[in-house]
Amino acid sequence: MVTSAKLKYIRVTPRKFRLIIPLIKGKNPEAAIAILAGVKKNAARYCEDLLKSALANAKRIQGLDMSSLYISKLVADGGPMLKRFRAASMGRASMIKKRTSHITLELDRLEPKKEHPKPKTKVNVEVKKIQTPPVKKTVKKGKE
Repeated sequence: MVTSAKLKYIRVTPRKFRLIIPLIKGKNPEAAIAILAGVKKNAARYCEDLLKSALANAKRIQGLDMSSLYISKLVADGGPMLKRFRAASMGRASMIKKRTSHITLELDRLEPKKEHPKPKTKVNVEVKKIQTPPVKKTVKKGKE
C-alpha cells in the first residue's frame, strides 16, 4: 500500500456503492476517474472525490511515479444507521433504516513482472505409441 483515503458517514447504502467497485478496481486512477465520469450513480460522485483525495495523498510522496499506481483495494463497509418510524396499518409503526457507508480506497505501485530464468538443462521426454489390438467385426445373423 502506497497511500490510502477514507470517506466516512456517506448517506449512500453500501449495497449501492458496491455496484461501482468492480468497474474501477485494479485500474489506473486516471482511467478510473474517466470511467466514473460516465456512470450515472450518486455513489460514483463520492468515489471520484475519494479517488482524487488518494491521488493528492500520493503526490506528497517524493520519488513516486504516478503512472505506476493502481487501485489495489476499494471497500464499502456499513456505517451507523439512522432509524426512523413510519406509520403502518392498525396503529402499528414500521422502522425505516437510513443506511450510511464507510469507504476505504488504497493505491499501490504496479510492480514490473519478473521473468523466471530458463532452466539450464534440457529434459528429453519420449512419447511411446500405444498399439491397440485390431477390432473384430461381428456379423449379426438375422431371419431370412
